[in-house]
Amino acid sequence: MKSICVKVAALCYVVVVFGVLSFSSNAELDPSFYKNTCPNVSSIVREVVRDVSKKDPRMLASLIRLHFHDCFVLGCDASILLNNTDTPTKIESEQQAAPNNNSIRGLDVVNQIKTAVEKACPGVVSCADILTLSAEISSVLGGGPDWKVPLGRRDGVTASRTLANQNLPSPFSTLDQLKSAFAAQGLNTTDLVALSGAHTIGRSRCTFVTSRLYNFSNSGKPDPTLDTTYLQQLRGQCPNGGPGNNLVNFDLTTPDTIDNNYYSNLKVKKGLLQSDQELFSTSGADTIGLVNTFASNQEAFFANFKASMIKMGNIGVKTGKDGEIRKQCNFINKKSAELDLASVVSKESSQEGMVSSF
Repeated sequence: MKSICVKVAALCYVVVVFGVLSFSSNAELDPSFYKNTCPNVSSIVREVVRDVSKKDPRMLASLIRLHFHDCFVLGCDASILLNNTDTPTKIESEQQAAPNNNSIRGLDVVNQIKTAVEKACPGVVSCADILTLSAEISSVLGGGPDWKVPLGRRDGVTASRTLANQNLPSPFSTLDQLKSAFAAQGLNTTDLVALSGAHTIGRSRCTFVTSRLYNFSNSGKPDPTLDTTYLQQLRGQCPNGGPGNNLVNFDLTTPDTIDNNYYSNLKVKKGLLQSDQELFSTSGADTIGLVNTFASNQEAFFANFKASMIKMGNIGVKTGKDGEIRKQCNFINKKSAELDLASVVSKESSQEGMVSSF
């Protein structure tokens, strides 16, 4: 009888989430957007991601995170990919924001994908859509759910390091802070718990964990919500006063597979980050029931995860004539043109025996 109740509850969560999809979808996005202009785009992205992940399984988690860190700033417009530039427009890259600095990965992989896509369909597919497709394909390659990705995003022409610092949740966030950050993006508590499940794969640097192990909230003691055996294991991997760059698995059981073990870990006080464990260990929180449901029913987690990924992928998208289709993901087109011109000048100067200033 108990198992029946759990399944019914899980089904209710799935129905509720899918019930709001029609309200959160952007009418101008369409999974078949590139049907006539770049019909093989998904296959091209998949081939690059698959090849890279064979050598670096961690890359699947990194690409999902890259999409997340893009959407929470100026919307899903590939602003996170833009480098620092002074001309023709000054851009302060989001890559040096505190949540991203020496942390985000996969920029080179996105560039590999862009090169392959441009070769097949020049000037057609946005970097924003490449990020979104990469996240879905990473889910599938990691053993998680697949979904039809709404496409047709255009790329932004600016970035905001200030908003990246402001909008992206911290690994030290409380539950209230997490809810506030997600609500600011139009995402609810179910989205928060489902999207947090992306921490079922990947690694974290010790620098984001050490305070929980030795001096939680400046108490001089470890976080009381940490299982004591797990605490000792983590201390072995993240010594006090260490460099902080050692890597620790988010999921201590199946670190390279997308499954519901993340939620099972939370129930036994084995969430890696404070922001993870907050979902289950905050007394009286409405997130506890969701964690219990996802821990007992992987299908419920998968259904909600893909629904929330689609919803997140619709945040602040640029369509129609807004934005542009970048030639290079790291630069707006005006800068790419400037670099192309400088490259031509450099070649001509070299041919004339002159030293280029570029």
